[in-house]
Amino acid sequence: MHTINSLCDKLTSYLDHNHINQVRRAYLYAEQAHDGQVRRSGEPYVSHPLAVATILADMRMDYQSLIAAMLHDVIEDTGISKDALGGQFGDTVADLVDGVSKLTQIEFASRAEAQAGNFQKMAMAMARDLRVILVKLADRLHNMRTLGVLAPEKRRRIARETLEIYAPIANRLGMNDIRIELQDLGFSALYPMRSDRIAAAVKASRGHRKEIVEKIRDALQQRLLQENYVAEVLGREKHLFSIYHKMKTKHKSFSEIMDVYAFRIVVDSVDNCYRVLGAIHSLYKPVHGEFKDYIAIPKANGYQSLHTVLIGMHGLPIEVQIRTREMEAMASSGVAAHWLYKSDTDDSPKANQVRAREWVKGLLDLQRSAGNPLEFIEHVKFDLFPDEVYVFTPSGEIIELPTGATPVDFAYAVHTDIGNTCVACRINRRLAPLSEPLQSGQTVSIITAPGGQPNPAWLNFVKTGKARSAIRHFLKTQRHTESIELGKRLLDKSLIAMETNLDAITPEQVQSLLSDYDDKTFEEILEDIGLGNQVAFLVARRLVHQDGDPEEPLIPDKQSPLMIDSTEGQIISFARCCHPIPGDSIVGYLSPGKGIVVHTDNCRNVADIRDNPQKSMPLNWSPIFEGEFPVELRVEVENERGIIATLATKIAEAEANIEKINIVEKDTGYNIINLTIAVRNRVHLAEVMRRVRTQRSVYKTTRAKN
Repeated sequence: MHTINSLCDKLTSYLDHNHINQVRRAYLYAEQAHDGQVRRSGEPYVSHPLAVATILADMRMDYQSLIAAMLHDVIEDTGISKDALGGQFGDTVADLVDGVSKLTQIEFASRAEAQAGNFQKMAMAMARDLRVILVKLADRLHNMRTLGVLAPEKRRRIARETLEIYAPIANRLGMNDIRIELQDLGFSALYPMRSDRIAAAVKASRGHRKEIVEKIRDALQQRLLQENYVAEVLGREKHLFSIYHKMKTKHKSFSEIMDVYAFRIVVDSVDNCYRVLGAIHSLYKPVHGEFKDYIAIPKANGYQSLHTVLIGMHGLPIEVQIRTREMEAMASSGVAAHWLYKSDTDDSPKANQVRAREWVKGLLDLQRSAGNPLEFIEHVKFDLFPDEVYVFTPSGEIIELPTGATPVDFAYAVHTDIGNTCVACRINRRLAPLSEPLQSGQTVSIITAPGGQPNPAWLNFVKTGKARSAIRHFLKTQRHTESIELGKRLLDKSLIAMETNLDAITPEQVQSLLSDYDDKTFEEILEDIGLGNQVAFLVARRLVHQDGDPEEPLIPDKQSPLMIDSTEGQIISFARCCHPIPGDSIVGYLSPGKGIVVHTDNCRNVADIRDNPQKSMPLNWSPIFEGEFPVELRVEVENERGIIATLATKIAEAEANIEKINIVEKDTGYNIINLTIAVRNRVHLAEVMRRVRTQRSVYKTTRAKN
């Protein structure tokens, strides 16, 4: 069990006497603040902050981090305020403690939203001081070590959050030792039976493996001694979560994973890393395509090493990592290595700390564009990818992206405006789809256009949180603007039917209208009208007849049709049941949350509401309406060879595209072909149908409705 004396003894190896005394004083303060509080295990509560501080001391963190660890639950669990802590231990410590503390004063709709809100608050604190997340990771690590006393449901919830958020963050910050322990503890809490089975299998295979590991290690060491290299060769143990994850994601058996032997070679210089690589490649044959140079191009978390896979004795695969001692420390401790090796004269931030700060800055960008905490946490999960691809801009700059990232992710990584106006791309100078996954080493150039804008379909394939967040933000903003504009037009049309218009409405009338709505602005009411959540003529009547009888029937005069055109965007959509096209008589269905859904006037689905002004409205096509619209054709044909190809040729000659085709066989000599084709308007449709009907084997061609 940890004591304050054992902690202070540990601190004498790297902190001065004055700072150690401040850590001791923080312990006494925490002991008094948590007096009478106990953990579920029955221990005094102060044992937890002491254990968290000890974890940070093992990482050789500075005294302010240790004080914050001692006090990290004081604001949340006792009556002591942030200002009181600041007065006692300084504003820096108070900010660290506040960053780790949960939002206890705010009511959230659900536990998931509360967790997301707390993480959002911590992300903002991380941007000011990266030590906030180090204290939080140490806190989470101790909580995971002592998880056994909690109820099973709570245990699983905390374990799932650890595997989804905190272990990936530790990985993102390069803190490999903490990541591995968090993953194994989370795995055993979430899937205890699977964890026990794999642990037993690893133990059973250890005896057989030990002999082979010794032989391979001896062979590697002998070769390096012959070449006069001073190097340490270490066998790497596979941890339980890693084995389970590979079995699940790569569909490999336990024996396949355990048949790969992993080693780490630690040398004294970068130059010797490459020399040692040559030496071991002369000992065992390397596997083609399995060499990775993370020294020349470090991973996003600052990790550096050479990776290679060899075919050893008896055809056994051997994974080897080659790195310097400093890289080894960075791989284990990540950003914490900045404090681990920082001297009084060395104030320059290390490369991996710079990368960590860039990542945290990216979190703030996500936060600004996210609509709510749950959306933010979703974007963060997308961003916590363990593997990267490295691609080049046309000017030679390297861009790091997660595995599976697309040119759209690349465009947003370069700049949000480039992503928003992206229309096409070139990969290694060839035109490529925007959804094509990128490979390391490719050069990507983005083609933009002034009128370009994000396509909602991009959300189906983008991999980065930044791209996903920026696309959603743009679409939301565009939807908001379009909804307000449509709401204005609908309200103005209803007002014209009452022999007035929007320009004639006075501020007093608007103010009187707002008194009927809770905390809504006039702009929000217009947006609700555009989205179909409010009925335009009811709002118009309330504006015009301020003192009208609420029981008076609210049926407007016969409405004039609303003109629609192709600039309406997201709040005018077209029904799939009747496939309206320009030239058809149409009616609009006011769908809550979606705006206006356009149906043909004779569509069965709007028959019941066509005369209800609260749910429908007459529409007209704008003379300049442009676009392609799906329409269904029913073609009855004689069953003969090549008829589908013949029809496709005729439809293509009419400059129409076939989107879907379905054949219903009626009898041996007679088929019905249902086609969905894209046309511009009724004139275009008539031309397509005329060409189809000219075929000798076509009996009948009709447009299918509903």
